[in-house]
Amino acid sequence: MVPDSVYTSGPSSVLRVKEGDRLNIEVRAKTPELAAPFNANFGTYRVGDDGSISTLANSGQSTNTSGYLVDREGKIDFPILGSQPVKGLSLDEVRDLIQNRLISDQLINEPLVKVDLLNLKVSVTGAVLAQKVIHVPDGRITLVEAITEAGGLTNNSAADKITVIREENGERKRIITNIESKDIFSSPSYYLQQNDIVFVEPKAAVNTPREERNWRYLSTVLGSLTLILSIINVTR
Repeated sequence: MVPDSVYTSGPSSVLRVKEGDRLNIEVRAKTPELAAPFNANFGTYRVGDDGSISTLANSGQSTNTSGYLVDREGKIDFPILGSQPVKGLSLDEVRDLIQNRLISDQLINEPLVKVDLLNLKVSVTGAVLAQKVIHVPDGRITLVEAITEAGGLTNNSAADKITVIREENGERKRIITNIESKDIFSSPSYYLQQNDIVFVEPKAAVNTPREERNWRYLSTVLGSLTLILSIINVTR
């Protein structure tokens, strides 16, 4: 990259809902009581004789249990609306789906719907200081941020051969990116997606602990032999 230069980043790749995702769906309305039954964080609710709705909020929930789990059929079980197919949709499309159903079923006239991905995670492995699985609560992370979260590159890292393994439409593909190039900002791997695997290729193979011990032993033996030969030559 050239210092003091301006680089334009490409559009962020669209996250598509997958099996096993957990979605947080928040519904709002001008009359809060109308939206209450559709919000999981409200917990239980009661409808009175006069049609009023009272709610009892849940205590804190973790992202492992909160939200709506996308099942094996790619659906979520949403209050009142029932089973909704969401697999393959973007978060905006899920929002539109719920919003349109609320309107068409005459449940809420002007609903405001917000959809977030709760359990986005990516794995970083290879020549980084701390190989790890990164959980992203806000549903958005870049390739550079993920590498930084893993402690950064080692001295043995090949910065021009960062591989992102991504599953799309049932197939896995490899995207190789040079993070030292300005092209990184337009790469489809710049914004990571659910279950992406980031592999940082090492420049050279790293010796195993056993190989290191063997090399140290061999070096010691060779050093001793050299010393003995030197002493013999001197005494002669």
